[in-house]
Amino acid sequence: MMFLDCPAYLDEEHTVRCGLPAEVRRRFTMRSTGGPLENAMIRCPSGHWFNGPIEFLAWDSKDKRHPASAPSAESPAQAASGLS
Repeated sequence: MMFLDCPAYLDEEHTVRCGLPAEVRRRFTMRSTGGPLENAMIRCPSGHWFNGPIEFLAWDSKDKRHPASAPSAESPAQAASGLS
């Protein structure tokens, strides 16, 4: 099993990242004009989801945060209904 640090921004200034270990749920290769790109679908325990090239999902995690301080992401149903 592979994990990456969650790249989600937690503040409006885009300075604080989640940083929780995000599980790679699926890996796949996509074609591009520059050659094949290794992609992944990742999800962290707070509910943040990302899809994209692994090189863009892996970030330099110098901003270490305590996992308990990361807020939960709202579910698609909550977002659609306006509830949080």
